Amino acid sequence: MAKIFIYGAGSIGCYVGGRLLAGGSDVSFIGRARVADQLRNQGITLSRHDDSRWHAPSERIDVSTDAASAAAADLVLVTVKSAATPTAAAELANVLRPGTIVVSFQNGIGNADVLRAALPQHTVLEGMVPFNVVERGPGAFHQGSAGELEIRHTPAMQPFVEEFRRAGLPLIQHADMLPVQWAKLLLNLNNAINALANRPLKEELSQRAYRLCLAMAQKEALALLKRAGIRPARVTPLPATWIPRVLSVPDALFERLGRTMLTIDPLARSSMSDDLAAGRATEIDWINGEVVRLAQRLGQTAPVNARLCELVREAERADVRPSWSGEALLAEMRAAAHTTLPLPAKI
Repeated sequence: MAKIFIYGAGSIGCYVGGRLLAGGSDVSFIGRARVADQLRNQGITLSRHDDSRWHAPSERIDVSTDAASAAAADLVLVTVKSAATPTAAAELANVLRPGTIVVSFQNGIGNADVLRAALPQHTVLEGMVPFNVVERGPGAFHQGSAGELEIRHTPAMQPFVEEFRRAGLPLIQHADMLPVQWAKLLLNLNNAINALANRPLKEELSQRAYRLCLAMAQKEALALLKRAGIRPARVTPLPATWIPRVLSVPDALFERLGRTMLTIDPLARSSMSDDLAAGRATEIDWINGEVVRLAQRLGQTAPVNARLCELVREAERADVRPSWSGEALLAEMRAAAHTTLPLPAKI
């Protein structure tokens, strides 16, 4: 049986790795001592928003804090935060056997390139995790929204496809992942808004003012992508270019048109919101910051996304976490974009 390693035993890593383990795959985890101790003592308990449940007892958990254990890997799933990618690349370069497949299941656009540069003797693939995962307790991880794993197609990955299918995590494969990554990033632009709102995703997205903030951030990004000749893939029932219009409709209509976006666990929050709550650095530079860097490469500006980056960085430094109202945040976004349009009346 092939040996799969999860490099980054956080919420995503433990959930995906735990599902593979529950499906019968040979999985080992590499993570920090706190999580390693929890997995050894508690095992892994997994749940999903549709009330599905899985469990892998502690005696089945193989977890280490040492990247050297990945020397036995046939497949490595990298699930660390984007800031840790250079460290992951350096550590894996010292231990992996030639030919080991490495998949970046991370936010942002360029993490696979960082890994690829450090691992020239390995197949490095871009992957995408569309769903939200929250840690509900020691060893307990909950998938709060829907979606399927997506990955760049390569023949080398095909022996592992059946393992993901058996775990109930079928891989959607693409010849080109860049349009998929940008489509996911467009949705992830809401992470900053949710973090600043400091409320559950479903509650936030149910309020038009917050959705208008997201629509502004997405429109700005879509204009830049069009200029760059990048057409985002369709990863939702609606094309990416339609989503800002749907976000802008009144609340009652959005409940019908945006039903898929509201199919979220009522308590789930974005990973960026969870990072702020835990006092950790966020991935803002690899989400909204990607839009700002794209604008710079094109000789353009992205004032809405740049301001969201500034506000999240301010929240990271703040002694008391802010909780922006939708109206206040929308006014801030409009000021950043140099517009004075009034907030549409609620219907």
